[in-house]
Amino acid sequence: MIVRTAWRDVPRPQLRRFADLAMAEVPELAQGILRDIRIEYPGVPLVPDESGEPMALVAIRRALVDFVEHLAATGNRRHERLEIFELFGRAEVLQGRSLDSLQAMYRLGVRLAWRRLAEIGQRVEIPPPAMYELAEAGFEFLDGLVAQSVHGYAEAAARQVGERLWAQKRLIKLLLTEYGTEPASALAEHAARIGWPVPEQVAVGVLLRPAPDAVAPAVGRDVLLDMECERPRMILPDPDTAGRPELVRRAMAGWSGAIGPSVPIADAAKSLHWACTALRLVERGHLPEGRLIRCTEHTEALVLLPPEELIEDLARRCLAPLDTCSPAHARRLEETLLAWLETRGGAPEIAARLGVHAQTVRYRLRQIRDLLGDEMNEPDRRFELELVLRARRLREEGD
Repeated sequence: MIVRTAWRDVPRPQLRRFADLAMAEVPELAQGILRDIRIEYPGVPLVPDESGEPMALVAIRRALVDFVEHLAATGNRRHERLEIFELFGRAEVLQGRSLDSLQAMYRLGVRLAWRRLAEIGQRVEIPPPAMYELAEAGFEFLDGLVAQSVHGYAEAAARQVGERLWAQKRLIKLLLTEYGTEPASALAEHAARIGWPVPEQVAVGVLLRPAPDAVAPAVGRDVLLDMECERPRMILPDPDTAGRPELVRRAMAGWSGAIGPSVPIADAAKSLHWACTALRLVERGHLPEGRLIRCTEHTEALVLLPPEELIEDLARRCLAPLDTCSPAHARRLEETLLAWLETRGGAPEIAARLGVHAQTVRYRLRQIRDLLGDEMNEPDRRFELELVLRARRLREEGD
């Protein structure tokens, strides 16, 4: 605080008289300020210090003494760093409140103090210009108190965020890799630390960063998010709740990745497995990229495409009779066979599906029967044929 020229021009005896009167009234003034603050803000708790006095009263008294001593020194003395006001800032974080009400209480206290100091100034005939500067100094002092509380608030908030992130990461690890290896109470304990209601169902998402320094998606606090992984992971509670998919879609704007199926919370690792599988298919070009996909919308691809070696081996055995045809003709026969397996319809229906003449379909089906023989009448063989042909179609669509 800087006390300006008019205050410095007040004669020393007069200034000393003002300071002595003000200091004598500090105890009563502090009590009055606390009383009025509690009337205005009845919910303010009175937390005692080591001596049993309310900490708020101690703080008000210290602030008044510091301010008056500074005035008496005409600006040659620095204000003390009143750490108790930093403590008040930290307390607001712990109580889950903002600094708004605390700052309002500070302003009320300064106004009440100014009224009393103004009365004392009139009594000892401090010149009006000096009293104006006194008012300015009071609000500069208020700014200093607020700054100390903001500092305490920021430190506590940062510590709280860090602790929550650590606890959240530990909870995610428990859900995805360690579930079942710890006591049943461990999950509830870790969840309680961050205020996470344990859901019955979850879905796990794996995300692709739109940029290395991308800001985390604005998901709600009930969504567990681990941004420290190369591919961030998130756990969605109760993913099938009405409105949840739309909220997630909006929050994930600009991000891409995959969300696994909804599973009981004990099976969260299984949902993660399918999300990772879906991303591998995205990288291979079999699923659409550049958006957040849901595994439940691509079940066929997830079932048929990952076991590529097994499907290809089955295809070689099932479709071996078609190897005697040219590649182009074999491809046409496969298309016709798949249409027949999927519809079990007649030639006209299959022809409409393929965009060819019905007589062409009849001709191809006769060839297929000649090549495959009685295998077309065996349910297990028909299933295998449809399986490998659907898998081939999915790969071609991805390509």
